[in-house]
Amino acid sequence: METIELGTSGLHASRIAFGSWAAGGWMWGGTEQNDAVGAIRASFELGVTSIDTAPIYGQGLSEEIVGEAIKDLPRDQIQILTKFGMRWDDTQGDFAFKSQNNAGQAIDVYKYAAPASIIKECEDSLRRLGTDYIDLYQIHWPDNTTPIPETMEAVQRLIEQGKVRAAGVSNYSVEQMQQAETVLNIASNQVPYSMVRQDIEQDVVPYCQQHHKAILAYSPMQLGLLTGKIKPGQQFEASDLRATHPLFKPDFVTRVNAFLATIRPMAESKNATLGQLVLRWTLAQPGISVVLVGARNAEQAVQNARALEVNLSPQEVDFISQQLAQL
Repeated sequence: METIELGTSGLHASRIAFGSWAAGGWMWGGTEQNDAVGAIRASFELGVTSIDTAPIYGQGLSEEIVGEAIKDLPRDQIQILTKFGMRWDDTQGDFAFKSQNNAGQAIDVYKYAAPASIIKECEDSLRRLGTDYIDLYQIHWPDNTTPIPETMEAVQRLIEQGKVRAAGVSNYSVEQMQQAETVLNIASNQVPYSMVRQDIEQDVVPYCQQHHKAILAYSPMQLGLLTGKIKPGQQFEASDLRATHPLFKPDFVTRVNAFLATIRPMAESKNATLGQLVLRWTLAQPGISVVLVGARNAEQAVQNARALEVNLSPQEVDFISQQLAQL
């Protein structure tokens, strides 16, 4: 497995990381037929040593699943990437949205990153994960009610206490990253990026390249849209965020599938899946350090991990990009 240093933090991560949002079931239609523990362990066997999670995923369930998966694995060979700043058990901060937990009960989610809240969240995460330190601790979303320097000072204290190895941010703009860096060194920014969502190339990518920050790309498969398995008009459960997602409108799904059809022969010639080709192309894009990919079972996890066995020449990357430009 290829690894990469996250910024100048000294922390190295596998270029494919296990994204455990779907593992928690929340906003993904529940946890039925979910063998996330097996998926994480299968990934690890193939060199996927970095696992990304967050308390809000399943309201603690995702972190508990990660803790269960890694308890018999060598901790020094694993990088736990988790987050803070999304509270469903408090009403302080910046209201984010209404949702439901996995039991179908209504919850209100707030973006809240005040120092006392961060300290509490860190202790809760350490307990759920069954570890005494977090490799990369990331603010999940900006909290407009707490000055960024105050948030980062709390993270700096956690680093000094040995509970956190490196600090990261998620969904931060360039200006917000600059504010954070007045207090501490940011290793990375975790942001959405895929073939059909490339807006970070305008500002975040150039900034991160210039200032030696890693970019952790989430949703590189665009919630499954880029697998070629989604059909126009496909129905999702009401609890699944894809049920109302604009990129899953029938006309756009039709266009995406037409694009995927143009690169399918290349995938087949390499004995690869479309998903593996998409991941390899994404990792070939300037500034993209790591892609976060989810899996609900070991079979999916193995398929994702083996994307790095697919070799793309610069000419093949360009061909895919040219086809994509016509989407």
